[in-house]
Amino acid sequence: MIDPSFYFLFLIVNSLFLFFPFQILVFILPKILKSQRCNTERVVVSRSFADFTPQATFDIKKCDVHRLEEGPPVKATLTRDQGLQYYRIMQTVRRMELKADQLYKQKIIRGFCHLYDGQEACAAGIEAAINPSDHLITAYRAHGYTYTRGVAIKEILAELTGRKGGVAKGKGGSMHMYAPHFYGGNGIVGAQVPLGAGIALACQYQGNNQVCVTLYGDGAANQGQLFEAFNMAALWKLPCIFICENNKYGMGTSVERASASTDYYKRGDFIPGLRVDGMDVLCVREATQFAADHCRSGKGPIVMELQTYRYHGHSMSDPGVSYRTREEIQEVRSKSDPISLLKDRMLSNNMAAVEEFKEIDIAIRKEVEEAAQYATSDPEPPLEELCNHIFKNDPPLEVRGTHPWATLKSVS
Repeated sequence: MIDPSFYFLFLIVNSLFLFFPFQILVFILPKILKSQRCNTERVVVSRSFADFTPQATFDIKKCDVHRLEEGPPVKATLTRDQGLQYYRIMQTVRRMELKADQLYKQKIIRGFCHLYDGQEACAAGIEAAINPSDHLITAYRAHGYTYTRGVAIKEILAELTGRKGGVAKGKGGSMHMYAPHFYGGNGIVGAQVPLGAGIALACQYQGNNQVCVTLYGDGAANQGQLFEAFNMAALWKLPCIFICENNKYGMGTSVERASASTDYYKRGDFIPGLRVDGMDVLCVREATQFAADHCRSGKGPIVMELQTYRYHGHSMSDPGVSYRTREEIQEVRSKSDPISLLKDRMLSNNMAAVEEFKEIDIAIRKEVEEAAQYATSDPEPPLEELCNHIFKNDPPLEVRGTHPWATLKSVS
């Protein structure tokens, strides 16, 4: 809507045209219009700092429960600052993954690469509900969790491009990224689940009231080691939150074709379980908070199933449309996208302005672009460092008179 003062200015300019037509057209009018546009922009920006709802309560989808008398709340309170923070996190993960997709297609990123776009509400919601000192371990689709656990975008992208400045010094790649209290990134399907139970055992042993979030996918839910970990965690009442990210497909196989029962939250049998809307960051946050409280109170482990969806294929070698239709993917994008859902909630409740989201988007795009430039210009790790960081204290390269780069006498 045009400011009413614009019409007043128009009348003045129109009368001036009678006396100074050329000068007005070339020199004066552009300055007046520019000034008017700037004034309008200032009004919009000033609105972003006032007159917004600071907090709102939303109805969220009720969780299905297993062996629990009651589940997480069906209402979630969101502050304006929290909403903008969750939006920024999810949008950053989305943009980072899209940039990784681009770099892979340019053959700058090579090897395995599993993207997380579509599932951002899971990572953002879980991190919002646990403490920085709590522990988290996941499978090979790890970029999003690496970011939410505190690693910079440029370190993640540099790891993907195999550069020295990567979070694992360029030697881990897509599936093996680590940070304090974050144990990867694990390439073997389901192998991280027993490790997560072991981390929870350490939490219990140390008595620090910490929990371990142990994530796996629906494709790993039928692994035998999963049930072994369930048994030990329940037997010893370990503070472990087992979370199945059910994105509907294990590689190219739908859950209906792979599992006799797709109620993954009941798979623990003797362990309580929750089935959660994994596309809603507030649902994920409330359910994870409920699960963490359950574990911290000494009741033992709990199983959560987050119903989510990946937009890309299983990996970069999978176009993702041979076992599902493009229409299916588009329907999820249009109806259940986690970023759009949060944004629409905030806008409809006057918690933010469209301009704010645009500013955040622009800032994120710039940050991701700068990170990509770093990831493509940073040097590769030198050959001499290939064997470093395998042991806590690097042993000497030479062992019994030889070292890895020496030419063997038998082939010299």
